Amino acid sequence: MSDTETTTATVIADVRDAKEGKIGCITLNSPTTLNSLSLDMVRLIRSALDEWAANDDIALVLLRGQGDKAFCAGGDVQELYKSATASPGGPCKYAETFFLEEYQLNYLIHRYLKPIICIGNGIVMGGGLGLMAGASHRIATETTRIAMPEISIGLFPDVGGTSFLNKMPQALGIFFALTGAHLNAVDAQHTNLANYLVEKAQLEAFESSLIEANWQADTTSNKATLQNLLDEHSCRKKPTDKFPQSEITPFLKELSIACQQPSLGEVIAAIRQIDGQSKWLSKANKTLTNGSQLSALLIFEQLKRFRYASLEKVFAQELSLATNVVRYPEFSEGVRALLIDKDNAPKWAFEHFSDVPSVLLESFFTPPWPENPLIDLLDAIDATLKQK
Repeated sequence: MSDTETTTATVIADVRDAKEGKIGCITLNSPTTLNSLSLDMVRLIRSALDEWAANDDIALVLLRGQGDKAFCAGGDVQELYKSATASPGGPCKYAETFFLEEYQLNYLIHRYLKPIICIGNGIVMGGGLGLMAGASHRIATETTRIAMPEISIGLFPDVGGTSFLNKMPQALGIFFALTGAHLNAVDAQHTNLANYLVEKAQLEAFESSLIEANWQADTTSNKATLQNLLDEHSCRKKPTDKFPQSEITPFLKELSIACQQPSLGEVIAAIRQIDGQSKWLSKANKTLTNGSQLSALLIFEQLKRFRYASLEKVFAQELSLATNVVRYPEFSEGVRALLIDKDNAPKWAFEHFSDVPSVLLESFFTPPWPENPLIDLLDAIDATLKQK
């Protein structure tokens, strides 16, 4: 039952009456594109969250994707490609506007005062992980596959990746970023990308329990109620047999050592030297080998330079880097090879990351404008939330 509902081709945002109180529900509704984010979708999600933040009747937010295949496969990269190729060297109006508004949405989710439950069922990649990573309650199911595969298209893990990758235990974030490795639910929990495991068959019952609950105006009380419901429906002690086995665990020691090497060359060499018969590890190594060498260097520098940055600075830095990257032809070439012509034969600018001139490297980390347009916008989000 709902008392307000807004439906478009791509997003459904509705308010549902619980036994007491209300629940805001956002459903990404583009299953044919694996719920990939467009600028319009970003704006619709943001509008709903802004409205609900100011509504005392709404206790929490549920964020999910339509269909069984994906929560969200990322941003609509083909639209970013069109923007980049239409204005070589930039400014790339659509792409840069997309990044600017997407990062505001990601930041808002991180800062949101009410609980946000994200159901990361199926594919969760790129911008999809940006939505999930900021949620207070992140659910993975036995079908969850999480990845940040930006190295394959000449990009870098953005949407707050600078922060959540650096917070992965045992320095695993650099491996995840350089290889685009897929993480199943168990490994997503181990790396802090998910904090609850719920069987897919239990999701409907869990959502029904939210409707049957008594929600108060007090956020602390609501968090306790939500915790009880999650304890009831999630795998509290250990994953059930329906969940896949960890793919990281057999290589955890070697990966941890590799990821803590002091230079990019040493990290890559150590990853490649890990022994073991594993399709998962072999695929990760293949992506690392075939990906953009420029992206590999940018990823390493991104995570190193901003390891201890505030969340606000992280998003501001990522906007600067993303703007520079989308204006550079490496990104367009990566998308062309993977998604447009689909020849899987990108002509990368450099055969090895050591070939990248230091002047070019520094240009990517040099802001393309006199003042970063995101900083005041993020400050405004914080100021608005403090008034709630």
